[in-house]
Amino acid sequence: MLLKPKQFLLRPIPLIIFFTILQLLVALLSDHLNFDEAMWQYIGRNWFRNRITPYAGGVDNKSPLIFAVFGFSDKLFGVNYWFPRILGAVFQSVGIYYVYKIARHIASEQAAIFSTTIYGLSLLWKSTDGASVSFTETYSVTFIIISFFYSLTSKKNKEFFISGLIAGLGLGFRFSAFFGIVAIFISSLRHDKSSAILFSLGALSCVLITAALFLLAGINLHDFFRYALTDNFVPGSVTDNNFSWRLSHFMNAFFYSEVILFYPFVVAFLFLRKNFNFLITWIIFEFIGICVIGTFATTHFKNLLPVASLMSGISIAYLIQNYSVPVKPVLIIIWIVFFPKLLNPFIDFKHLIKPPADTNVKLCTQPFEQPDDHSKKELGLWIKSNTDPQEQVFVAGYGSIVQAYAERQSPTIYFNITQTEIAKKRLFADLTSNKPAMMVIPKSWGYNNNTNDEIRIFIDSLVQKNYSFKRCMYGYGVYRIK
Repeated sequence: MLLKPKQFLLRPIPLIIFFTILQLLVALLSDHLNFDEAMWQYIGRNWFRNRITPYAGGVDNKSPLIFAVFGFSDKLFGVNYWFPRILGAVFQSVGIYYVYKIARHIASEQAAIFSTTIYGLSLLWKSTDGASVSFTETYSVTFIIISFFYSLTSKKNKEFFISGLIAGLGLGFRFSAFFGIVAIFISSLRHDKSSAILFSLGALSCVLITAALFLLAGINLHDFFRYALTDNFVPGSVTDNNFSWRLSHFMNAFFYSEVILFYPFVVAFLFLRKNFNFLITWIIFEFIGICVIGTFATTHFKNLLPVASLMSGISIAYLIQNYSVPVKPVLIIIWIVFFPKLLNPFIDFKHLIKPPADTNVKLCTQPFEQPDDHSKKELGLWIKSNTDPQEQVFVAGYGSIVQAYAERQSPTIYFNITQTEIAKKRLFADLTSNKPAMMVIPKSWGYNNNTNDEIRIFIDSLVQKNYSFKRCMYGYGVYRIK
């Protein structure tokens, strides 16, 4: 017999609050925006501060909704990293709560606590990019979890419509939510056809409302689909990798990471004589989604965590119920095994209490080491204090952090390196017709190795003809227009 809720070792709300605190500890120990956050900060600032809409004021393959989060953050507090991370942690905690509610609805209180524990801990793993709570996956995954809950508990047709609306919000943040939406649609279809139709109408309504809001904001929908979707699957894009690269990263992501901890429980779940087919459908489609994108980025694995945690929690509760296994030792083992093994938060904490010495001289000396994110932040702040607000600055390579902290406009929408044919043509045209006051070029090997030869040759030629070298700062050559 399962334990009654009042007898269980842990209670859901204190547990979720604890996981929220853990998320914030991991996320807020850094003192700067990371690479992706800096891109969204730059585009969001252009949108909210300079009235330049996304894709006209900067390109990244994300939805305007995430740019709005960072633009709103900039509007309230200026350039900062903490507000989007706090908001993201809160959203993730809402998702944890709804994982608890799903497990309790379909299984038991015991299964719910185990599922909640595993999900909360796995969100903190390095292999799921636990420190990146401000990313689009945080929002899309949370909305899919909530949508699944409402589709499972719906008793009236209007509730399936509401479930669709919520799922549509997930799609608004990230196109990969489509795979979770398909799983919910199939689950609704098993209920009856009218439920599936109403769910679909709800999702479609949300998509149309979101598109209308984008149009009202002045966002070009053609640009949105091109930059956020189609341009990501062409030569030179982030997904342009050969089969051996994909296979290597697939193996690393699925077999050489903490993800393998789920496998015994998922396999055990498949042998349960319960009507949990919707969970199997869910995990299959999330797996397909990760493989279709094919970059196997750690943040993409957040999509697998809710359903894998539910399967694991239900399997463990079934084991305890049917084989009289004591709860407390199992719970202790789960905490030990699933607890994240992170080093970065400790390194970030060390930097906070003892900031590193000035690395400017070291980075500007042969062999020109790769600048870290903190050095890029310092360079951005230096540019801000050594340029006028109306002057434009171009940072070559992967310079989004520099650009964000410099608070200066780039002369091109491709302020951070993108190497598709469309991007190269636009970059060359923008820099030719609108030469910035300052060009900042990395000196490290990373720039030479990771940047298309055609782009580097063009930038070098442009600098040689039109700019004068002023100095080296934090591993970057600083050039002023003649």
